[in-house]
Amino acid sequence: MTNRIFVALDTPDMARARAIAQRVRHHVGGIKLGLEFFMANGRHGVTEMHELGLPIFLDLKLHDIPNTVAKAIQALRGLDPAILTVHASGGRAMLEDAKAAAPLGTKVVAVTTLTSLDANDLRAIGCANAPREQVLRLTELARESGVDGIVCSGEEVAAAHKLWSKGFFVVPGVRPADGDIGDQKRVVTPRAAIDAGASILVIGRPITGASDPDAAARAIGATL
Repeated sequence: MTNRIFVALDTPDMARARAIAQRVRHHVGGIKLGLEFFMANGRHGVTEMHELGLPIFLDLKLHDIPNTVAKAIQALRGLDPAILTVHASGGRAMLEDAKAAAPLGTKVVAVTTLTSLDANDLRAIGCANAPREQVLRLTELARESGVDGIVCSGEEVAAAHKLWSKGFFVVPGVRPADGDIGDQKRVVTPRAAIDAGASILVIGRPITGASDPDAAARAIGATL
C-alpha cells in the first residue's frame, strides 16, 4: 500500500462523502466508511463509493454472539471491503467465526480499546487494566484467533507490533501536531504512528473538516 492514509468519511450525507472522496482521491490510500455512513446509506452507498476506485475500509465494529457476527459478515458479501472491523472483546470464538465468514481478500481487524477511552473510562466499565495493558491483552487474543490485525491508538502500536510482528495495525485518532484532538484522548501525530509500526492511519476531521481537504491530505502525506 503506497499511501497509508485512509480518510474517514463519517457523515450520513452521501453527496458530501462522495464530494470529499473525489477531492482527496489522489492523495489518500483508501476511504473509511463507518456506522454513521452505513446506517444512512447501506449497501447501496458502499457500492456507490466503490465506484471511485479506492479501497473501502468498512468500520462497523461488529460485536455480538459468534453466529450473529458470522451471518452479518456473510450478509455483506458482494461489498467485499478491503478491511472490516469487529470488537476484540467479543471473544475468541467470535473472532474466529468472523474471519471464517469474511471474503478471502478482506482483512478482518479487531478493535482493542477505543481511542476515546482512557483509564478512568475503563475503570467505569469494570476493566481494571490500563489502556496499554488492555490493548496488549486483546492483541494476543486477536493474534491467536487468526484475524489479520488490530485497531489501537498510536500510543500502544509499538508495543502491539512487538508482540505481533506480522499483524496489520490500524491506527485511528491521529492528529497533526497543531490539530484539535476533539473527543479523542490517546492521540499521536501521523509520523509518530507510522514510525511506531502503524500499517494504515485513519484520519477524519483534520482532512474532512479542512477548508481544502485535498491540500490537508497532501500536507499530512508529506510528513510521512
